[in-house]
Amino acid sequence: MKRSTYLLSLIQNGQTMTFMQQLHLAVLLSVPAIIAQFSSIIMQYIDASMVGSLGANASASIGLVVSSTWLFWGICTTVAAGFSVHVAHLIGAKDRIGARTVLRQAIVSTLLFSFVLVVIGALVSQKLPYWLGADASIAEDASKYFLIFILSLPALQLNFLASGMLRSSGNMHIPSILNVIMTVLDVIFNFFLIFPSREIHLLGADIFVSGAGLGVVGAALGTAISYFVTAILLLLYLITKDKNLRLTQENGSFVPKKAVLKKALKISLPMTMEHIVIMGAQIMSTVIVAPLGIAAIAANSFAITAEGLCYMPGYGIAEAATTLVGQSIGAGRKELTKRFAHITVFMGMAVMTVMGAIMYFAAPLIMGFMTSVPEVVSLGVMALQIEAFAEPMFAASIVAYGVFVGAGDTFIPSIMNFSSMWAIRLTLAALLAPVLGLKGVWIAMCIELCFRGAIFLFRLFKGKWLNKSL
Repeated sequence: MKRSTYLLSLIQNGQTMTFMQQLHLAVLLSVPAIIAQFSSIIMQYIDASMVGSLGANASASIGLVVSSTWLFWGICTTVAAGFSVHVAHLIGAKDRIGARTVLRQAIVSTLLFSFVLVVIGALVSQKLPYWLGADASIAEDASKYFLIFILSLPALQLNFLASGMLRSSGNMHIPSILNVIMTVLDVIFNFFLIFPSREIHLLGADIFVSGAGLGVVGAALGTAISYFVTAILLLLYLITKDKNLRLTQENGSFVPKKAVLKKALKISLPMTMEHIVIMGAQIMSTVIVAPLGIAAIAANSFAITAEGLCYMPGYGIAEAATTLVGQSIGAGRKELTKRFAHITVFMGMAVMTVMGAIMYFAAPLIMGFMTSVPEVVSLGVMALQIEAFAEPMFAASIVAYGVFVGAGDTFIPSIMNFSSMWAIRLTLAALLAPVLGLKGVWIAMCIELCFRGAIFLFRLFKGKWLNKSL
């Protein structure tokens, strides 16, 4: 029996756990999740650097719509979370048949929902760049990139659902491994799809390499294909191999039932609405940045991608927190739930503090890797060095939110998130951008993230979220 499986069984069986066992379990679940998050940001780095080699216009065309793609990405995530948190509670309560029942209905429900998103996204894809204030020189590529992303949403939705279900079961390794594979596939597909046929010099020899020469469109296609391949592999493992959730253990209906949908909706609806409002704020932030010029748009996009180096570990720890809190809630263990919440939040703050320091000093190297345009590099370095100071409190908000999601307490935290974004970040950005340019936008972001972390820590230690959940 793996160590993590043994420690999770202590939660489910109501056995005593020492502090070191709790910390060890939190680390065991966090590390694979962090690796998966890193693979995701590395994939974005690779996309950005490959497209960046085509020039500032190509980078800006993707940067313009990136917040819009994140809007749809996040909706898929929150919809999947509504079902996977329910499953974590059932596994914590040792009701594995009930967990598999939810999984069957979740596959059909989330897939149908993703097709609705495809229709909506496809309808707006042509006009979206112009709504965001795009210059005609980048609008066409931006529209094509967005449309290809939208068409890949069913695969992305299944990817999120299968990964979330496996993590709820305590299996962090398979999603991590397959996300790394997805990154490798993305590099391979991009290599052949973005660039034209050419000769490359390798090991002292000139080698001819075929290429499609599709540029921005090639980057979108490469990423979309890697989503589809990974989704199939994740789903196959989930339904045939996972010890808690494999569907070969008994027959059951895939038809969504009212009780399951109601439970999932209660968890996911506040998260979905929050994400829509937050990403609306991100899109408004893009509108604020757009008049600052193509260099500012590209630098803003690169800096947002590069910042993932810091905050992706926080999201990995947050996923572990959701699993630990969810199973502890299902097992009815209030004190253990509280201890896991505190351990994971402080772990996240420690890790992201270190990553923030690394980002501050490595900012020139990071931006130089992503683009060779001097003005874009200079603006991006400035943005990253400002943002480095926000990372500890950003970690507090990320991991505490993961704790609250695991407890099924999503309404108030969602209000906290989007209120902070709209009332503080956008207001400050709108005031500072005309005076300080892109620097003002990132100062506003830094201040807002520190405020958000403070209010999440206050709610965590106040403890009302725990009283509502047990």
